Amino acid sequence: MMSANVTVKTSGRLHMGFFDLHGGLGRKFGSIGLSLEAPNLLIEAKVASELKIIGSDVVPQSVIARAYVIAQHLLAKLNLNKSVELVVLQNIPEHAGLGSGTQLALAIGAAISRLYNLDLSTAQIAGLTGRGGRSGIGIAAFDHGGLLIDGGRVSVPLTDATVIPPLLARYDFPEQWRILLIFDASQPGVHGEQEKMAFSQLPPFPENLAAHLCRHVLMQAMPALVEQDLSAFGHSIQALQMHVGDYFSPAQGGRYASKLVGDALRNLEESGVACYGQSSWGPTGFAVFENNADAEKHLQGLKIQFPDPMLSWMICSARNQGSELI
Repeated sequence: MMSANVTVKTSGRLHMGFFDLHGGLGRKFGSIGLSLEAPNLLIEAKVASELKIIGSDVVPQSVIARAYVIAQHLLAKLNLNKSVELVVLQNIPEHAGLGSGTQLALAIGAAISRLYNLDLSTAQIAGLTGRGGRSGIGIAAFDHGGLLIDGGRVSVPLTDATVIPPLLARYDFPEQWRILLIFDASQPGVHGEQEKMAFSQLPPFPENLAAHLCRHVLMQAMPALVEQDLSAFGHSIQALQMHVGDYFSPAQGGRYASKLVGDALRNLEESGVACYGQSSWGPTGFAVFENNADAEKHLQGLKIQFPDPMLSWMICSARNQGSELI
């Protein structure tokens, strides 16, 4: 029996870094990421005679247009002769390094699946919408939330068929830890065709450096999460951020895509903050703190030090559960 309507809520994620950009053992990329409690994507959907996308006052028209293309593509792929009306109530900032495109595609797919009783898995929706070809973090975040580590994809050129990187490990992120997000409204991160071109033009990644980063994840980040040791966890993330950021610097103009965000992150480094970096291609930066009071203290200092109106800030917690379908 079809559902009359459905609400889907999901959220942004941090992509904290790749740990094997060499691919010599048969798999490439492998990444670590974190599901966030905010910002959120919230959509309502119902069966309709024709495709219609509506957005609230806070949702940009570009998100509405993107949702229309995704829904139209899915309906055609699924050979549905009926349609859907979607209302986008909240959105994750686009091209900011928070996985907005993947969450939008998965949320729309999940809504259509529930409305028409198709029982599609998230992996099937990802395949239909072409998501998860390089990183599986966004897909795992949609399903599970938490701190996520995937095993990359087989090291062959990307094809039309999406083979989702397998989820290797998933941990609850400490409830008391807080994440500060640093947004730069003046520029988007590398995405789409620009991202594909960047990967194709980068030189081979050194094998010994890939091995070094894998060791950091396995022997430092993972046990640090289990033991809730933010200093050790941050040290591992810094190794990924430093080496991968420098490797990507020809494509994004430096270790960090945004000079404004980069300056703020360097200020946090000088203040002794253990865990910080750029999510995906940016420009969004992040820092992790032991508790809310510590995060607020550093945020107030940053606001004074960096009053540029293009910068904005948000403190949130991790999301230790997947998306919600109601």
